[in-house]
Amino acid sequence: MAGKKAPAIKEKYSKTQMLAEIAENTGLSRKQVSAVMDELSELVERHIKKRGCGEFTLPGLLKIVTKKKPAQKAKKGVPNPFKPGELMDVPAKPASIQVKVRPLKKLKEFAAS
Repeated sequence: MAGKKAPAIKEKYSKTQMLAEIAENTGLSRKQVSAVMDELSELVERHIKKRGCGEFTLPGLLKIVTKKKPAQKAKKGVPNPFKPGELMDVPAKPASIQVKVRPLKKLKEFAAS
């Protein structure tokens, strides 16, 4: 199917259906495809985990980036945005890590066509 336009898929695939489709189109066994998917998952984890580089790119498709958000102190007497004239207390928030998945050019083109 590499050279021709493949038809759009109307329903969301389960993991089993994805593995079967990839195995059929590549000539690999389902077990081999499953091993590749598991290794890709492991690779992503090693890139974005705590002491990793914090960034993973699947060339042309997507980029996964982590961003450290610093802790926020508690605030008292802040104006309530939903009830004008009232004051509220905002609790402290611990530091956290935000994960963002960004589409790259090829993925955007898939959605447009």
